[in-house]
Amino acid sequence: MSYWAIGWRRTIWNRMGVKVLILVDWYAPGFKAGGPIRSVVNFADHLENDLDIRVLTTDRDLGANGPYQGIQTDMWVPYKGHSVYYASPASLRWDKLFQLIKETAPDCIYLNSIFSRYFSVYPMLMKRFGMIKCKVVVAPRGMLKDTALQHKYLKKKLFLVIYRMLGLQNGIVFHATDATEMKNVFQHFGSKTVLFKAGNLPGFQPEFTPPARKQKGQCKIVFVGRIHPIKNLVFLLQALRFCKGRIELTVIATLEDLTYWEKCKKAVLDLPDEVTVQVLWDQPNELISELIQQHHIFALPTQGENFGHSIFEAIAAGRPVLISDQTPWKNLASRNAGWDLPLESIDAFVRAIDRVVEMEQDEIMIWCKGAWNYANQYLLAQSDKKVFLNQFS
Repeated sequence: MSYWAIGWRRTIWNRMGVKVLILVDWYAPGFKAGGPIRSVVNFADHLENDLDIRVLTTDRDLGANGPYQGIQTDMWVPYKGHSVYYASPASLRWDKLFQLIKETAPDCIYLNSIFSRYFSVYPMLMKRFGMIKCKVVVAPRGMLKDTALQHKYLKKKLFLVIYRMLGLQNGIVFHATDATEMKNVFQHFGSKTVLFKAGNLPGFQPEFTPPARKQKGQCKIVFVGRIHPIKNLVFLLQALRFCKGRIELTVIATLEDLTYWEKCKKAVLDLPDEVTVQVLWDQPNELISELIQQHHIFALPTQGENFGHSIFEAIAAGRPVLISDQTPWKNLASRNAGWDLPLESIDAFVRAIDRVVEMEQDEIMIWCKGAWNYANQYLLAQSDKKVFLNQFS
């Protein structure tokens, strides 16, 4: 069968297939919001040949003062194999949102937040008032974790109380990515809440690239994440104070919390001369894997991750990861893919870094190949695409 025929069949299928309208605050080419963007982009990449996917989002990245360059706003535009509507601030209104939903006539609406005014609260109210008849699926995206709720605690707690009083969970299906998130949903919305469990669909794996030349007594570490207490960069910097050897830390970040960044800068000043830190601000997603591959290990002592896309990207890029035990990625050492350690013990992180510092090229190569093989096995075993198709079809 010709390539044209295959493309034609896919186009016909998408036109005739189930129409899924995704609502999300930020989408590609945005990247500053981190994991939630990648969760939705990966969802669309994996399923755009099986579902008719439309994405409704804002026209600018997190914290940006203006729209994306070269992208038309307030109209549907093609993006890869699906369509995206980049809404300007002026169009973010109740009536306009309802009009877009009505005109799109989706079979299912997929919300990717709990607290977003326009892309979660408004559509859930519309569903509650009977204005929306189609199926509505809500992905909390880790926002119900205790570590996430502790930031702006009173505001979020008040919202959840009002949420339950209005019964917004009624008629909604929740998407939980793991058993912990299932527990969080039931805890906040009751044991009768309708939900399904499916892991986030990961990005695709690059070819294996050997690590930078490794000599005993030195190490190159990369951190990728937002400057925010949840990502816990200060913890990593504090651990490096007690590590031995010559260490180069690259921080690839977007600035979200200025107060926390001041704490990070103070922690950098406390580092010994043998530890150097460079910061690369606002790197686009397509460069992250290549940047990770320029280092020996990836480190993220996060206080909690719903999935941890940057963690998977590091493993897929063939670099062992040093992370907390507050993510879905467990028992990494048994696979030579890294270390998942409790945050209660900074000494455990110091020992892990010291171990890497002492490695030579042959040993770090074993761990890099272990990480890459683990990602490959994970992708081969990935069956959650079928769960999504069953829920959205």
